[in-house]
Amino acid sequence: METETTHRVGYFVGSLSADSINRTLSKALIRLAPQNLEFTEIPIKDLPLYNHDYDPDYPAEGRALKEAISSVDAVLFVTPEYNRSIPGALKNAIDWASRPWGDNSFAHKPSAVIGTSPGSIGTAVAQQSLRSVLSFCDSPQMNAPEGYIQFKPGLFTDTGEVTDESTAQFLRDFMQEFQAFIIRVRTVLPALPAQR
Repeated sequence: METETTHRVGYFVGSLSADSINRTLSKALIRLAPQNLEFTEIPIKDLPLYNHDYDPDYPAEGRALKEAISSVDAVLFVTPEYNRSIPGALKNAIDWASRPWGDNSFAHKPSAVIGTSPGSIGTAVAQQSLRSVLSFCDSPQMNAPEGYIQFKPGLFTDTGEVTDESTAQFLRDFMQEFQAFIIRVRTVLPALPAQR
């Protein structure tokens, strides 16, 4: 039965901070996810700034990023909002992964977007910016439910336990929907072979 298949999910944390609240949110999502999802963080902190001059000969960091994305069935973005958009480090990683032209690692890769912020609208504007970028990168996106989590002190423990049951249930439902979305996309849209 398809739902019994394990799907590998690579996740990006948009903040580089070791004590990022979005990193803690990622721990909560993993704790609450269906058992058939297996998670691996795709690190972005060591990537140099992308520029076209690298395209003929990608550095090791760029190759490792593309290989990490290639090895998973879907990607999850857990990101803060910086100045009404996504953090520069996350945009840089997406630029690396989508290049060189014709070798876009996100094509046909199911994705979901979520984030937390102390602000009352969570990371809504950053998520819209990220969705626009992912659309151009040909990544099928889970459009609902949307996950705009307003962070409050004590909402998560350091290990990712969620102290508010309604938030925990929302995140549990979000991850179950993501699993169902991955299955739907993988059923009708084959993964593209890695080119690099």
